[in-house]
Amino acid sequence: MRKPLRFIFLALFFVSFCPGSYAAEDINNGFKAAPGFQLKGLDDKVVALSDYLGKKPVVLVFWTTWCPYCRQQLKQLNERLPELTKKGIQILAIDVGEPKNKVADFAKSRSLNLQILLDEENTVSNTYDLMGVPTYFVIDISGKVVMAANQFPEGAINKLTVK
Repeated sequence: MRKPLRFIFLALFFVSFCPGSYAAEDINNGFKAAPGFQLKGLDDKVVALSDYLGKKPVVLVFWTTWCPYCRQQLKQLNERLPELTKKGIQILAIDVGEPKNKVADFAKSRSLNLQILLDEENTVSNTYDLMGVPTYFVIDISGKVVMAANQFPEGAINKLTVK
């Protein structure tokens, strides 16, 4: 590959992972309600988004083991987990497209206490129209997406209403 083409490819690749935030309507093609899903966790238990709706707000974070921004965000999220749990917010960390053993080894090596779900076939990530990883979706108690962002959505978290 010639150098100019390689540069353009690399530039487009890194731009797709630049931190930022978007209104839910922009990133999610206009849907207001969060698409439902069921995924297995590392413990093989099935978790559904509907398990939490009407009970507590949910923050989804889509990530991969190879993404340096994801590694940084997961570390910070893991450190903040007790605080967020105390506020009544459910965090679901959804790995995108990687096998269970790779994700389990990664989580163990970093002592992650997050609830990790596996989207090995990319079905849920495709439903949410990701624009790179990490991507956060903040879902209020009624099941509406109130924010989507590529970095921790502090402002939206602080505005969540918890029963």
